[in-house]
Amino acid sequence: MASANGFLGNRVVRAGILLGTLGTSMVLGALTAGWSMVCAGNQCPSVDVLELYQPRQTSKLYAVDGRFLAELGLERRTVARLQDIPPLVQNAFVYTEDKRFYSHNGIDFIRVFGSVVANVIRGGYAQGFSTITMQLARNIFPERLERAKSVVRKMREGKVALAIERKYSKQKILELYLNQIYLGNGAYGVESAAQRYFGKTVRELNLAEAALLAALPKAPNRYNPRVEPDRAVQRRNTVLELLREQHVINDADASLAKAYPLQLAQRTETGDVAPYFVEWIRKQLDEQFGRQLYEQGLKVYTTLDIDMQLAAERAMENQLRSIEGGKLGPYKNLTYEQHLARSADDERNASGVTPYLQGAFVAMDPRTGGIRAMIGGRDYADSKFNRATQALRQPGSTFKPIVYSDAIQSGHTTAEALDDSPLSVPQSGGGTWSPQNYDGRSMGYIPLRRALYLSRNQATVRLGMSLGEESVAAMARRFGLSTPMPEYPSLHIGAADVYPLEMVAAYTVFASGGIRTRPTGIVRVENSKGEVLWEPAPVRTAVLSTAEAWLMTDILRDVVRRGTAARAVAGLKVPAGGKTGTTNDGADVWFIGFTPDLVAGVWMGLDRPRTIMRNAQGGDLAAPAWTAFMTEVYRRRPLSVDFAGPGGLLAVPVDRLTGLRAGPLCPAERVYIDYFVQGTEPTQECDGTIMGPMGDSTRVDPIFELPAGPAPKARRPPSDTANPFRLP
Repeated sequence: MASANGFLGNRVVRAGILLGTLGTSMVLGALTAGWSMVCAGNQCPSVDVLELYQPRQTSKLYAVDGRFLAELGLERRTVARLQDIPPLVQNAFVYTEDKRFYSHNGIDFIRVFGSVVANVIRGGYAQGFSTITMQLARNIFPERLERAKSVVRKMREGKVALAIERKYSKQKILELYLNQIYLGNGAYGVESAAQRYFGKTVRELNLAEAALLAALPKAPNRYNPRVEPDRAVQRRNTVLELLREQHVINDADASLAKAYPLQLAQRTETGDVAPYFVEWIRKQLDEQFGRQLYEQGLKVYTTLDIDMQLAAERAMENQLRSIEGGKLGPYKNLTYEQHLARSADDERNASGVTPYLQGAFVAMDPRTGGIRAMIGGRDYADSKFNRATQALRQPGSTFKPIVYSDAIQSGHTTAEALDDSPLSVPQSGGGTWSPQNYDGRSMGYIPLRRALYLSRNQATVRLGMSLGEESVAAMARRFGLSTPMPEYPSLHIGAADVYPLEMVAAYTVFASGGIRTRPTGIVRVENSKGEVLWEPAPVRTAVLSTAEAWLMTDILRDVVRRGTAARAVAGLKVPAGGKTGTTNDGADVWFIGFTPDLVAGVWMGLDRPRTIMRNAQGGDLAAPAWTAFMTEVYRRRPLSVDFAGPGGLLAVPVDRLTGLRAGPLCPAERVYIDYFVQGTEPTQECDGTIMGPMGDSTRVDPIFELPAGPAPKARRPPSDTANPFRLP
């Protein structure tokens, strides 16, 4: 009986072995047939293309001083030669991703067996077996080697890897891999990742940093040190332990590197500065170069000054937070912090409209048009809508200098009297429009100069109407404003919508002696060989004569010296001029100002226009941000040039209340020196009375009186032969 059972058992064992052998043979036969057929019909890519393969490279943007600014491309990548990648970095990747890289021929069969066993034991996919060569194959040919986890894909991947290994050296394969691999945070390749995470080249990485990069291919998003720093450090230390176990590094180096703190680069070093400016530049480059921009690694030298950009961001954000914090009066709108706390994604629409107080800032060189700083909003991640270049807002009183420039060019003088009394303007649809001054009062007859620096609406509307809306609109176009200028009287006090960038650029006319300069952000573009592909020339247009520009500049300097911005700009230690602006409903506040070598403008408001706060004024809300910016800028650098003198103009003592020539009976405290184009100076003398130009009594509001002082003596204006702003 026992013998029969033994015989039966032996037969079962032999049958099992036979079936197992047959099954294994069938599986191997199927795999062999599949291996031979997996690339049939040109289903696998040819590896010959790697001979001349060049990974797509990003174009690099550089600031005006040559510092790295940003990258533009479908994949952020900078190609590095293998000899420029330290052995430390190479070994970190090799021993983490594929420790038998130098001994296998594209497929690590030891790892394949281990992976199969692990997956069978766990009853599903638990461990992969991709080598560096296999990873390279699917990264270079993603459209031919699909990402789905399947036996067919793995077989194709392996076959392509074998073909790569037969044709290319290990050094070539490793170089391609280290330049192709995705390492999170938008970085492709070790050079780009080193810059993005540490603000340095791959040659400068230490052991801890090299290990961190080698930790990322496993799961770039999961181990992103900017998002998950603790998890990234833990994974980095695992890599260091692998290197220690493989005797790539010793125990002391491993321990020291594990204790090394995570030190990520600041955004000024990693290409996260001035995102609104970068996107503005990208659109221009896209129009000029198309796909070349995103694939061929162009070098773009821009006009941006990183230090000025950061100064502008600090100045504007500090002022916006002061407003929201109630330091300038009760603020009842939603604040930026409240918006973040609510995570109010549903409050924004597709155009990027936000519910909290926003701002825009532009600074530019008035001679070249080079943009030195640009802010299009408070949070680019929250809203990519660029309020500096895309928003249409009413400029309020910042438009008035255009009206007064038209007047000066038409023969009006800075001392002639304007009527700042109430008026009603008939409207085409019936009824009347009655513009009001911001203080609700009228000043009677006042000199043109004073009407502008005190920003009197009623006097300005009368002046603009005398010139004609068509004439003022034409002057606005000469100043570079491209938006429609409705020919209604409200145009004269800034009722037409403008782009903030164009409104700021208009003030280059005053800073550069009558020449408007078109804003630009690009100095030149080079290809990867250093050959210049594009070098835009500055575009400058004469708008005012030197004399006319000097008169306007001098009035706008009065805005800062004694006008609507005097309090906000009092601490600035360099010569400056500018103009405040506020819309009637307090929905937009502005200050645009200039020094001899810099023009800058601030706008603040809500994306859906509504009153910012009660009694909102550009001089209180916007001008302090401008002053903080300029103060920081000129604390670091000296003023390069001063305003030119009033060459060719006559200096005449004038009564500041009536605009008449100061005679012997004119009170000394009312006399100042004003300047005139020859033949336009006043001839009638002040006799001490306060009379308007038509003989009627002129009311004088003492709140606007200046401190008494000795009468200045008339002097001959300096020569303008050295005027750097004079046109040839």
